[in-house]
Amino acid sequence: MTTTNPLGVHALVWVGDTAPASVATAISQTEAAGYDLLELSLHDLGNLDTASARTQLEAAGLAVACSRGLAFDADVSSEDPQVVARGARLLQESLAATSALGGRIFTGALYSALGKYPHAVTSAGRANAVTVIRELAVEAARHGVTLGLEICNRYETNVVNTARDALRLADDIGEDNVMIHLDTYHMNIEEDDFVRPVLDVADRLGYVHIGENHRGYLGSGHLDFTGFFHALADIGYAGPITFESFSSSVVAKGLSDDLAVWRDLWDDGFDLATHARAFMANQLAAPGGARAA
Repeated sequence: MTTTNPLGVHALVWVGDTAPASVATAISQTEAAGYDLLELSLHDLGNLDTASARTQLEAAGLAVACSRGLAFDADVSSEDPQVVARGARLLQESLAATSALGGRIFTGALYSALGKYPHAVTSAGRANAVTVIRELAVEAARHGVTLGLEICNRYETNVVNTARDALRLADDIGEDNVMIHLDTYHMNIEEDDFVRPVLDVADRLGYVHIGENHRGYLGSGHLDFTGFFHALADIGYAGPITFESFSSSVVAKGLSDDLAVWRDLWDDGFDLATHARAFMANQLAAPGGARAA
């Protein structure tokens, strides 16, 4: 089934790192499952061979997007200048890797550490994040890369939890190549519904993660995917829609713990991913869906 939106899958559905053999597996599986785009997490950046990965991606006819989170010792929303500087360096290195891969989207919780904070973000810390991302956006523009502000739930960041939070942050950053990244898993925790946030973001939406409320098989939970896809159609969204799910059967223990994967809802990534692709394509093709519109 042909769709107008590029359909993507997160590499952590296939593999837990970006070592050469793992990247080769992720690319071959993504191509075999019929996707258009592979999202690579740059948490394992030191093992990533960007030149080889780009050659393989191009041979497979796949686009690539990159994402990452930050640790607390590299938190750009910290008040500690050394911690902020460490995070800024990691973001710049990740941007360079995105460009080297041929990617045009670098997204994620770029504005803070990924984890539970013991307090609300401070005004000084938020200002640090704004400065770092503004500088990152200026550099990204030189490479033709757009930055995404992924909206995450309260247990994973204290900076951006709702679409309106993200819009305010993007306004403060003030660069044209900073867009909003919606994720249905996080929306289920923080938003009132699945329609108004899409309409609020409108043409500033640049990337979408599709995930169930429990991050298992799409359609096996309680999320209002019909309303969400209809809202995407209402704003004429034509950007990537990427499936994201995690299982400790694939993800290494450290990252699995960071993501709070305490129970596995799947152990066959290929079955999960082919099911997800069909689910998303059907939503797009249905009357009122983004493709039908």
